[in-house]
Amino acid sequence: MKWQFRNDMPIYTQIVEQIKVAIVRGEYGSGERLPSVRDMATEAGVNPNTMQRAMAELEREGLVFSQRTSGRQVTENLELIKEAKLSQATKHLESFMNAMGELGLGQDEIIKLIMAAGKGEENNGNTDLQ
Repeated sequence: MKWQFRNDMPIYTQIVEQIKVAIVRGEYGSGERLPSVRDMATEAGVNPNTMQRAMAELEREGLVFSQRTSGRQVTENLELIKEAKLSQATKHLESFMNAMGELGLGQDEIIKLIMAAGKGEENNGNTDLQ
């Protein structure tokens, strides 16, 4: 897993988000055992306590669970994974919509842009949005 951290939010929160994305993309499959906290912390270049805090949060959310002898595993509840995926998508969509609103674009204009992008059309700075 490739870890990237920003300075605008706590590291453990970013770890939670990155692991969620890995789970919903299937990098960590349903029921799959996760690497140990120590291994993940080393890989991410963070303190093991930070990684432990992130894992505890993922457990609280139900995306992972721990078994005393076999470490942590991804939930087998596919509905919960689907909900996490929709939650992640909604978060990105809200961010996108806010950015487009800051540019002064309305919903209809945004839809046109999305439709054009989906068709692979290039606007070359030329749009019918004026």
